[in-house]
Amino acid sequence: MTTIADFTADLPGGKQLNLADKQGKVLLVVNTASKCGFTPQYDGLEALHQKYGAQGFEVLAFPCNQFGAQEPGNADQIEEFCKVNFGLSFPLMAKIEVNGTNETPLYSWLKSEAPGLMGTKSIKWNFTKFLIDRQGKVVRRYAPTDKPESIAKDIEKLL
Repeated sequence: MTTIADFTADLPGGKQLNLADKQGKVLLVVNTASKCGFTPQYDGLEALHQKYGAQGFEVLAFPCNQFGAQEPGNADQIEEFCKVNFGLSFPLMAKIEVNGTNETPLYSWLKSEAPGLMGTKSIKWNFTKFLIDRQGKVVRRYAPTDKPESIAKDIEKLL
């Protein structure tokens, strides 16, 4: 049986994060972009991270440039933008692809575990969110239009 612990994520600078290290935490995995209409959701994601972090919750942000080329920067530029404009304290991964032949295996798994509307597998836009429970299983997929604060009750149930 596959869980998020079976995957790794690339970090800026070429290092890898073993997601098994996140086992036991409630996670919100989000594909992000700095120049998107949904970019202000970084504020809500940071608020969730601050509110629930001490209880074992963490946001994992995966910058992606596949939707309207809205994440054109390199890892340093993305991190600087997020820290300056949103005060982010949760981890930003290296830029990835979430659809297509070069999609990261983590996203292939997330999409198969929680298909979108009408069973679609592909990610439709930036800020699609996946809630993962403490056992590393996908609980729910949220649309880009779902604001982070609307996910709080679901997070609380898992903590």
